[in-house]
Amino acid sequence: MAKITLVGAGSTVFAQNILGDVLSNPELADSEIALFDIDEERLSTSEIMSRRIGSTLGLEKLKITASTDRRTALKGADFVILMMQIGGYKPATVIDFEIPKKFGLRQTIADTLGIGGIFRALRTIPVVLDIARDMEELCPDALMMNYVNPMAMISWAVQEAHPNLAYVGLCHSVQETAGHLARVLGENIADINYRSAGINHVAFFSKFEKRLAGGGREDLYPRLKAIAESGQAPEGDKVRFEVLKHLGYFVTESSEHFSEYTPWFIKRGRTDLVDKFQVPLDEYIRRCEEQIAEWEELKTELEDETRPLEVEKSNEYAAAIIHGMVTGTNHLIYGNVRNNGLIANLPGAAAVEVPCHIDRNGIQPIRVGDVPVQLAAVMRWQINVQELTVAAALSGKRDHIYHAAMMDPHTAAELAPDEIRALCDELIAAHGNYLPNYN
Repeated sequence: MAKITLVGAGSTVFAQNILGDVLSNPELADSEIALFDIDEERLSTSEIMSRRIGSTLGLEKLKITASTDRRTALKGADFVILMMQIGGYKPATVIDFEIPKKFGLRQTIADTLGIGGIFRALRTIPVVLDIARDMEELCPDALMMNYVNPMAMISWAVQEAHPNLAYVGLCHSVQETAGHLARVLGENIADINYRSAGINHVAFFSKFEKRLAGGGREDLYPRLKAIAESGQAPEGDKVRFEVLKHLGYFVTESSEHFSEYTPWFIKRGRTDLVDKFQVPLDEYIRRCEEQIAEWEELKTELEDETRPLEVEKSNEYAAAIIHGMVTGTNHLIYGNVRNNGLIANLPGAAAVEVPCHIDRNGIQPIRVGDVPVQLAAVMRWQINVQELTVAAALSGKRDHIYHAAMMDPHTAAELAPDEIRALCDELIAAHGNYLPNYN
């Protein structure tokens, strides 16, 4: 029996997706699911939802526990899945948007790179490292599976500070984008072969091809590039097709994310660019407000045992990893791990997103070699910021926060060094106790 601990289980919808995937595997039907969250109300809803999934699937041996004590939930775990948000929507996420906006710095999602990504990392990394220390004591052989952003910075920090902890960072951008591109081309994703590599949210498809009935392969990149050159990119995806036109490869993360990772698409006074490329400023704020508004209705639905609960499978990787490690079945996923030469022309300490083989032996990353030099250059932009943010988090040096923000492509394109320093100081003060003391 595997014990699977969900940290931040009050993220009920995401927990529902993960558990639906995991428990749909008959070999995992006798698992123990340990739910942990500091929000008792959300934790209670997630516990009810989890029990209903088990009941719907007829899992008589399934064990569900829920606790507001993290150490209790972690003790004896085999797999630990992180899905929390430190500081929540209010105050932390709102602060990450509103204070930069006062300085004329606009963002779309603000959770991976940019000034928002930096400060989300600074308040999240200490908590994740605390969990890692608990795991080394309470479940030293467990695998930490992290879904929390900013993925690359957290992955870098954990693997730097706890090199012996089994770890993988997980995202859905690779498989989601592969499916999206198949739909754009009118193809079935089941017929597509693809290969991607890079860093989280800034990885690119090196291969995207269709298997033909006669046994051959059709490279689908010419069709994608034709769309980019025509200027007829799908609604909401104009940024990525513009990047394809200029860099020659398609990026795995969404246009709203990627627009704020570079200095090209969001500029003060350039509403023409925002309009042309359909950049959704403040997009994450809108999403959070919608989710909050819908929460009570969703809570009622999940807790109402008179309503049928559909157990649907998602395309998250956690279930495949658990299934592979428990049963020995081979799986291929894309994971965020320490580079150590996997991508030869990126720094060895960086966290990279590469294909990984899964079986009883755990996460086995596949060496990619070099990525195209122009793509490596874009990735190194981000890696500079990641390295300095991790340095700040691990050393407690305030100067490294300034350095990280100065290296961010979008922030640097909009603000002068003194403005960046003032922005960071105001953000540090506003986040208060959500941040450790930076000297």
